[in-house]
Amino acid sequence: MSDLFTKEQAVATDRPLADRMRPATLDEFAGQDHLLSEGKPLRRALEQGRAHSMIFWGPPGTGKTTLARLIAASTESHFIALSAVMAGVKDVRAAVAEARQHRQVGRRGTVLFLDEVHRFNKSQQDAFLPFVEDGTLTFVGATTENPSFELNNALLSRARVYVLKTLSPPELTGVLKRALSDTERGLGGNAVADDSVLELIAAAADGDARRALNFLELAADLAPDGRITEDVVGEVVAGGRRRFDKQGEYFYDQISALHKSVRGSDPDAALYWLMRMLDGGCDPLYIARRMIRVASEDIGNADPRALQLSLNAWETLERLGSPEGELALAQAVVYLACAAKSNAVYKAAKAAARDAREFGSLEVPMHLRNAPTRLMKELGYGEHYRYAHDERDAYAAGESYFPEDMPAAKYYEPAPRGLEIRIREKLADIERRNREARGGDNQAMDNSMDDS
Repeated sequence: MSDLFTKEQAVATDRPLADRMRPATLDEFAGQDHLLSEGKPLRRALEQGRAHSMIFWGPPGTGKTTLARLIAASTESHFIALSAVMAGVKDVRAAVAEARQHRQVGRRGTVLFLDEVHRFNKSQQDAFLPFVEDGTLTFVGATTENPSFELNNALLSRARVYVLKTLSPPELTGVLKRALSDTERGLGGNAVADDSVLELIAAAADGDARRALNFLELAADLAPDGRITEDVVGEVVAGGRRRFDKQGEYFYDQISALHKSVRGSDPDAALYWLMRMLDGGCDPLYIARRMIRVASEDIGNADPRALQLSLNAWETLERLGSPEGELALAQAVVYLACAAKSNAVYKAAKAAARDAREFGSLEVPMHLRNAPTRLMKELGYGEHYRYAHDERDAYAAGESYFPEDMPAAKYYEPAPRGLEIRIREKLADIERRNREARGGDNQAMDNSMDDS
């Protein structure tokens, strides 16, 4: 008997720490208070033993698989776990057959958990819909991708989507402390660490409880005399970054490289960084939004088509999803990289915003005010306003549109590239006509502005 216990204990300890410390009850579960705090629908369903089909959407290590197991346990259901990475329709049919068999022998039902459900194509997702409809299965899916883009409408209409959030550093620290103190499943008695060390591990885990526990287990193996130090943690986390991290340094480094490659007119490098981010799991819609920013910040009116093409790529992604829509994103990235560059609008907007803050709430000049009522007209609203369309070339030469207590400013300086060459020529002609209309002191003022 003692030999058998020793073997069972060895098998248990051979399992990774993250698997051993998987919460067995809601009280052990860390994070997701917006779903599991008292009175929340998901918690009530678990406490009352009622299950419904659902999809958990969130980053890795936030408890999607654990919640699925807790749902099965709370409803005393048979639990079947599949991964869409390796499973197919055949495996789903086998799961259905297994569920029917358990139903026949008196079990309450079966919870089918499908991890990485977004990896299933539309026809594969349709394969288990009839069995969700007739109650053979309670479907629980898990995905790190936006379900509205990755899952078909038929499945979404039959399952409630719950959004899981990354764990906060204090929540991760709590998970680590529990693993250190647990003598049955954790490292209790075999490793110790100060709070500051656990905080370093939590920070490196970036909201991922599984990653945090893996770091802790590696650090415990390397720690001399079982004491985990900052040096040991530094060795463990140095090579442990994910290839792509939505909130970490790698993410911001890569999006910066993509942006700067486009700004630098290098379509090849821009394509490389685009595909690097997509391969790492970046939401392509995030990149589409960033490219719209690039189109205005770095290209602007030098080629206004850049903004339209970026918007078209975004719309295509929303309509087609991934991977079909990603080609439109690649098209936009290449076009933006090859387009004429100008940050004139970006600089002008920043300068105007600065003046808006510094000059405060200056009054709108009377001649620029609207006068929809008789009283307003009697007060002089709109008086002496020059209607541009009644003037030569639809331009009121010499007119002023700035507040009276603010000197006229020049923010927008078109770049000598692309369409802004023509805009530059037009504005130069407008300035010449203003000088002629104003004459004298105004001409001197305009000359001083030109010099600046």
